[in-house]
Amino acid sequence: MIDNSAQKIIPVDIESEMKKSYIDYAMSVIVGRALPDVRDGLKPVHRRILYAMNELGFTPDKPHRKSATTVGEVLGKYHPHGDAAVYDSMVRMAQDFSLRYPLIDGHGNFGSIDGDPAAAMRYTEARMSKLAVEMLSDIEKETVDFVPNYDERLKEPSVLPSRFPNLLVNGSSGIAVGMATNIPPHNLTEVINGIVAIIDDPDITIEELMQHIKGPDFPTAGIIMGRQGIKEAYMTGKGRIVTRAKATIEQMNNNKQRIIVTEIPYQVNKARLIEKIAELVRDKKVEGISDLRDESDREGMRIVIELKRDANGNIILNQLYKYTQMQETFSVIMLALVDNEPKILNLRQVLDHYIDFQKQVIVRRTKYDLDKAEARAHILEGLRIALDHIDAIISIIRNSQTTAIAKERLMGEFNLSDAQSQAILDMRLSRLTGLEREKIEEEYRELLETIKYLRDVLANESMVLGIIKEELLIIKEKFGDERRTAISIVDDEIDIEDLIEEEENVITLTHFGYIKRLPANTYKSQKRGGKGIVGLSTREEDFVETLFIASTHHHILFFTDKGKMYRLKAYEIPEAGRQAKGTAIVNLLEIEPGEKVTAVIPVKEFREGQYLLMVTKHGVVKKTDLMEYDTARKSGLAAITLRDEDELIRVKLTDGNQQVILGTRYGQAIRFSEEDVRPMGRTAQGVKAIELNEGDYVVGMSLIRENADLLVVTENGFGKKTSLDEYRIQSRGGKGILTYKITEKTGNIAGIKVVTDKDDVMLITSDGTIIRLQVKEISRMGRSTQGVTLMRMEENVKVVGVARIEEEAEENDEVE
Repeated sequence: MIDNSAQKIIPVDIESEMKKSYIDYAMSVIVGRALPDVRDGLKPVHRRILYAMNELGFTPDKPHRKSATTVGEVLGKYHPHGDAAVYDSMVRMAQDFSLRYPLIDGHGNFGSIDGDPAAAMRYTEARMSKLAVEMLSDIEKETVDFVPNYDERLKEPSVLPSRFPNLLVNGSSGIAVGMATNIPPHNLTEVINGIVAIIDDPDITIEELMQHIKGPDFPTAGIIMGRQGIKEAYMTGKGRIVTRAKATIEQMNNNKQRIIVTEIPYQVNKARLIEKIAELVRDKKVEGISDLRDESDREGMRIVIELKRDANGNIILNQLYKYTQMQETFSVIMLALVDNEPKILNLRQVLDHYIDFQKQVIVRRTKYDLDKAEARAHILEGLRIALDHIDAIISIIRNSQTTAIAKERLMGEFNLSDAQSQAILDMRLSRLTGLEREKIEEEYRELLETIKYLRDVLANESMVLGIIKEELLIIKEKFGDERRTAISIVDDEIDIEDLIEEEENVITLTHFGYIKRLPANTYKSQKRGGKGIVGLSTREEDFVETLFIASTHHHILFFTDKGKMYRLKAYEIPEAGRQAKGTAIVNLLEIEPGEKVTAVIPVKEFREGQYLLMVTKHGVVKKTDLMEYDTARKSGLAAITLRDEDELIRVKLTDGNQQVILGTRYGQAIRFSEEDVRPMGRTAQGVKAIELNEGDYVVGMSLIRENADLLVVTENGFGKKTSLDEYRIQSRGGKGILTYKITEKTGNIAGIKVVTDKDDVMLITSDGTIIRLQVKEISRMGRSTQGVTLMRMEENVKVVGVARIEEEAEENDEVE
């Protein structure tokens, strides 16, 4: 039997002991290692590195010093952990791709965004950055508390004065026990603007603060997708922010494309990202990439992803966003130490804690300066007394046997304090000159003003806030910069149309699939027979196939030869100059290789009672409710089922009760009621519209309007208008009637339009020339006539498109 009393063994319940010990350990990690302080945004190791460098004098105005010197100082005096932990922390503070505003100015190899490690600390050199100096500004003025170091030989600051809001500006991440923090970096200018806004208006809301602090600003730039995650993080302290690489699709020769990546999400390893893309290509998860290379240099990042001939850049880019770190989610947890307790804070709380801390710093600094000023004024008061009684003072000193006796006699004779008497005894004879006496008086007057000001500051909180604001604005002026990370608008968060001015645009689409828009007023009306102006520069053998007018707010529905429909907003089509080639349509739509856009229609809005009337090259017509096409599906939608070798050539928006007229290449036309065509499902084939002769095909379709004519334009630039009264209503499916006398001179029919004399029309040719004509200038003739010259053209140039422009379009009128 063991005698417990002799062994001094105390029985302990293991459960309570484990609980107590683990909580002690957890709190030690939370407070002493892993979480930043809300006041200066630093963890202990970072604070100790900066304080040690400041004590060693490794400031920006001095040369760089070996990193090992700093690490040794930190280990020996303040941070009893491994040297790797200190050096790794120091390296990160010097990396411009890790910290938005680096706090250490490194010299040598401090690692790279490819994950390369830094050189050993014996090879690298470092000093404080200019901004880091502001972290320690006025630390010597008792602005913060000092605590004993680990062996109680020395003192170290419990927090740095931090003259700028470092917690938000540089962010922080750390895993403690049972909790973690992940605060993204922000733009210094924006955060300071936010603090100034709070000082100016203490009742400001977080939503209003977001007008100043728009969102995180990562050192590696990139794009934040949408504001919802930002708002959630700022309101609650937790949120998910989706970030993307910045990538552009460029057109190359031989109908090939390439993707250029110039920015990647924060904390993504570029080398690993490229390896991952290579793996996806090797495993055939992403097809269509022919070459991949890293062209990054000291000028900036550049990853080049070359695509195969028929590959769609948009589809592959979306696959890369899906399968690689080109799209990442940053999970925000704004957890920081408040009075040594971990708390999750929203944006306003973080800034409020910082402002409260700065008030303490300013008050403590002011008290320190006041004490110094009052002590100096006290000395000067003694010197002034001495100067007023200089003969008596000299007599007392000369007749005193020792300094102590002289001091006592001075204190007794002139009612001086010990410090004043000592100052008089230490005073040099040169201070007795008239100039020196004047300097003492001047210094005393200035000190009295300083003391008054410092006392006013201590008595007035608004003056303290004014000082905080003024000093922050100085730092903003000195170190502030432009935001790097763009914030993209996500479709379901904001109606971007509110930001887009509504205006009429001309939109053109070429044979090889280049699309552009430009304001309709770019083109001025010309007289009949003019030569036109160059509408765009096309690549060799390319020519414009489609031209239409639409407002920037219209939905643009694209129909392809394979019977699919894709949808964009008009403003999503890039605007280009009059002679610019435009943007490849495959950059905007996820069309399949070999698929070609053959019909385009602008739609103002999707609403009940509207139909899409479609006509194919082989004379098939179909009517379907517009609402069946109201989808934002990026991959397209089945619009019509086509018979063999047929193509969809025209689509019109109708109310279901219109009359329609079709024209064919060989000069036939048929007019029938839309009511002859029953509504069908979205994927139906349709019914016969016109009986075609061999070799003939439909070139156009228009809706009938009152008091209007049918304009017929031929390939060789001839045309005429004929009264619609000459076209009787027939049954759908007939052969129609003759509408134009075709000759070798005129060429076959290029297009038809129903027009009035208030309209203008645009003709576009295969060489890219556009002419705008007033319909009232075009001759009215019978159905079987040859027409007149509308446009003079060079040899082998053909008219390929006709578009109508109304002078003053009614809200519900359609632009054709």
